[in-house]
Amino acid sequence: MPSDMPAAASRPEVAPRVDLTGADLLRTIAVLAVVYSHISFYLIDDLGSGWWMIDIVYEVFVDGLNLNQHLSFVGVAIFMTLTGALITRSAIRHSPARFLLDRVGRLLPAFWIAIAAAVLLVKLGINGMFSGQPGLSNGEAALSFVLGGFFLKPEVAVLGVTWTLVVQVLFYVYCVAARPILRTRPIVVPLLGAAICALILLYNLYVPQPYTVPMLSKVAATLPTIFLGQLIYLWWARLADWRWVIVGVLAQIEVVRLATEIRVYWAGDRYLWTIAVVTACVVLLGRYRGRPTRWSVIRWTATRSYAIYLVHTLILYRVYENAVGPLGRTGAVIAFLAVTALVSEVLYRWVEVPAARWLSSRTSRIGRKATPSEPPKPPEPPEPPEPTGAPEQPVDASDHA
Repeated sequence: MPSDMPAAASRPEVAPRVDLTGADLLRTIAVLAVVYSHISFYLIDDLGSGWWMIDIVYEVFVDGLNLNQHLSFVGVAIFMTLTGALITRSAIRHSPARFLLDRVGRLLPAFWIAIAAAVLLVKLGINGMFSGQPGLSNGEAALSFVLGGFFLKPEVAVLGVTWTLVVQVLFYVYCVAARPILRTRPIVVPLLGAAICALILLYNLYVPQPYTVPMLSKVAATLPTIFLGQLIYLWWARLADWRWVIVGVLAQIEVVRLATEIRVYWAGDRYLWTIAVVTACVVLLGRYRGRPTRWSVIRWTATRSYAIYLVHTLILYRVYENAVGPLGRTGAVIAFLAVTALVSEVLYRWVEVPAARWLSSRTSRIGRKATPSEPPKPPEPPEPPEPTGAPEQPVDASDHA
């Protein structure tokens, strides 16, 4: 280990709090990008039509800023970068059990409800699969509740957006496994992560097909965005020297370059630039304290972003096709947004929040016992809720007919 690599004592104080006052604003931008990308994919690629808003976004962001077509991966990259920036401190401070329980309480209940709804809609013939299958077996439905369908060959996706939860869960497991390093030599964790991602990509590239795991390539191509967020936290918290942070950033860049070269990404070759723009936005807006961060619409959208992410593709296709005739394209999009907002509010208020509180109240003592050398401390202000990601990949409308 290089002697000049910064170390940190193995105590909770080594994880200083960094107030990301702009996190809600970034979440709002991210979820809007996610929703927009699926609208754009659907209208342009599947229906072969268009919409005036798509023309504006294309001119400004795709043609102007050279971002991915349909703003693909923009929302995912923001969510994932925020995950790295916000979750790293929790992984350092909390015991593995406490850390994982907090994540489970945040993600699983609403996820299971969304999967159950997706399975029901497929079984009733209202929605189709988000992969090529004409239907869903009971075994495949059961696997969907533990994200197992993404690891089948061919992939089985009853709710396509949830593949990003695979990325997040594996990041959490990696943080737990690497916790001793994260608490002593934290900069090693994103560096080692980049090396593992590169090895996974090379494995799936050179190993014969029967022995590959295609989903892991998608994970390895997405994890660099989380590690960039982790590097941002380590830099802001002064847990890593700026020179090592640059090395870490260069390592993530090389993984993205490799993934682009071997065509792991699904929407062109602008991913490196798109990720660079997103990372710059997180750095610039992460600690922003301006008036927009206090707007109620920003707060509402940010706190419901996970629910919106889970349900919006279950709603888009049926609502749009039934509303576009009487209301026109703009009216159909507004109807879709209204229904999504309503369903997301129900999922947030009646499932996500009460389930997280219930689990927290019953596991509050797990992983919180003080050691003899670490006397109990007054509680800190609550950490902001973690962000969640959503995929930006085309969905065939015929699969939902």
